Amino acid sequence: MPGSKSISNRILLLAALSEGVTDVCDLLASDDTARMLDALSTLGVSILQIGRDHYRLQGVGDQFPLRLPTTEADLFLGNAGTVFRPLTAMLALAQGHYRLSGVPRMHERPIGDLVDALRQVGADITYLGKEGFPPLQIKPGRIHPGEITVRGEVSSQFLTALLMVLPFLRAEMDELPVITVAGELISRPYIDLTIALMARFGVQVEREEWRRFTVPADQRYRSPGQVFVEGDASSASYFLAAGAIGRGPVRVEGLGRDSVQGDIRFAEALERMGADIRFGDNWIEASGPGPGGLRAIDLDCNHIPDAAMTLAVTALFARGNTVLRNIASWRVKETDRIAAMAQELRKLGAEVEAGSDFLQISPPRGELVANAAIDTYDDHRMAMCFSLVSFGAPVRINDPRCVSKTFPDYFEKFAAIAYADPGQGKFAARIDSSDIS
Repeated sequence: MPGSKSISNRILLLAALSEGVTDVCDLLASDDTARMLDALSTLGVSILQIGRDHYRLQGVGDQFPLRLPTTEADLFLGNAGTVFRPLTAMLALAQGHYRLSGVPRMHERPIGDLVDALRQVGADITYLGKEGFPPLQIKPGRIHPGEITVRGEVSSQFLTALLMVLPFLRAEMDELPVITVAGELISRPYIDLTIALMARFGVQVEREEWRRFTVPADQRYRSPGQVFVEGDASSASYFLAAGAIGRGPVRVEGLGRDSVQGDIRFAEALERMGADIRFGDNWIEASGPGPGGLRAIDLDCNHIPDAAMTLAVTALFARGNTVLRNIASWRVKETDRIAAMAQELRKLGAEVEAGSDFLQISPPRGELVANAAIDTYDDHRMAMCFSLVSFGAPVRINDPRCVSKTFPDYFEKFAAIAYADPGQGKFAARIDSSDIS
């Protein structure tokens, strides 16, 4: 599997904020990581590419308060939330003049809760367009330690961004900087991931339940020397689902039973649907169920917000009505994923009920609608999820190149595990210059 996007961009930022030199190995090669690398380089972080997926970063986080070599920059960050949100927090403390912008969809993704939280400690951030949304202008502020309150129900990336800069908010007095979460915290496994990676760079986060987070005094980031990026569990979900739908077995390598990623629990969801799942130290394998086929599930997806999209398409091959709950965060991702998923599933003959934070999917009574043209809304996960339809009917996926955000060679990898069955006429994979069929 390619490296995890979530781990890749967190490690790059932590390496930049650390004392010392960090070798980052098995880094994901994608649009999102390219945005982070370009931004850090523009900000004065020394980055040397040693191999295709091996980078060496010289950290700049050896001083308090935080200072960056470049004190004025205009950064274009595409549609990369894992870049835009953490960099907003870092630059708010860096005492420079910075402008952050992205593609039009990035300017529709809310950031107001993060900006409000940073303003509580003196950050000077101005909206250059619509209130509560990018683009942003950041100027030197009068940063001071104190308690930060942030809402938890919109995006866990806001809390991740604040946690990663928390060591730079330490007080010279006994008072420690504290983050308090108001409301329900969604996507908690991503916060666990952030805390685990911070610990790898020498900073321990203490938390009280999911409400209060602190960093003890006298902690700062120090390079671990060399770090390896684990395979991406969200990307693994498409191949594991292929094993379950197509009867498998399909084995993914690069992550296993001890993965630090929350989306590893996607395998448990497949198991509940009847799939045969096996784990190794560095692999996971999925095979289909017996003659009865897959069965529907009713699942709270707070722990697997990205991989839950794969379950929505897998539901087309399951008996009964599948309900995916607690997915409100889908609406503020690369597209409104609840609306997009409902629209495209209906093209295949499914009955879909979409709510503010749930989807209910009933597969067609007969065959899937053949030769449906699936729109992807410039969302990489829409393209990858709907490739699974091909195990039941021919399908066309428009604008497949959007997968470059996280998995540029996805369709080549998918074609490698798929095969044509002339006797059944069920499946064919073809790649051409304009679409994927």
